[in-house]
Amino acid sequence: MSDNEGTNQTQHKPTKEDIEKLNALIGDIKNAMLTTKDQESEQIRSRPMWTVKEDVAGAGSGHLWFFTGKSSVKVDELEKDRRVNVSYSKQENNTWVSIVGKAYHVEDKNKIKELWDDNLKAWFPKGLDDPEISLIRVDIEGAEVWDSHSGVFVRLFGFLKAAITGEVYQPSEEENKKIDLSK
Repeated sequence: MSDNEGTNQTQHKPTKEDIEKLNALIGDIKNAMLTTKDQESEQIRSRPMWTVKEDVAGAGSGHLWFFTGKSSVKVDELEKDRRVNVSYSKQENNTWVSIVGKAYHVEDKNKIKELWDDNLKAWFPKGLDDPEISLIRVDIEGAEVWDSHSGVFVRLFGFLKAAITGEVYQPSEEENKKIDLSK
């Protein structure tokens, strides 16, 4: 892969199929990497997170939800710079999703209770009564999907064609789609 992949793709407003596909892909993968920026060091930091709820409803109304500890460094980072990236990868299907948006620290007890799962006790041993328990809500502004499960031979043909003609390989819109989910 190279940085040239997808450069010919333009962002477009989401279709119903785009929304359904995003929800299905994220729901199927669940494990994400949340990327924030440390304001002091200017370093970009990523850490694994478990998506407890995905709701890509359409332009201006999609959210991702994650549990976190109130005193977590990532909470400080997103309070200073709300811009985040959330990425998902399922290599066995040749599928990748990159979400951009703004993140917010949420301490709403009703929302915490709604999204709670007993498996989270590994991080919050006191369950819903744990004083550290809180949420991160990512308001989705855009997504880019690479879904190449259409076939290895189709991609191989594209790679070979590019190599023979000397052109840079460009995935089809079916393989690489940029979706504008901002308001």
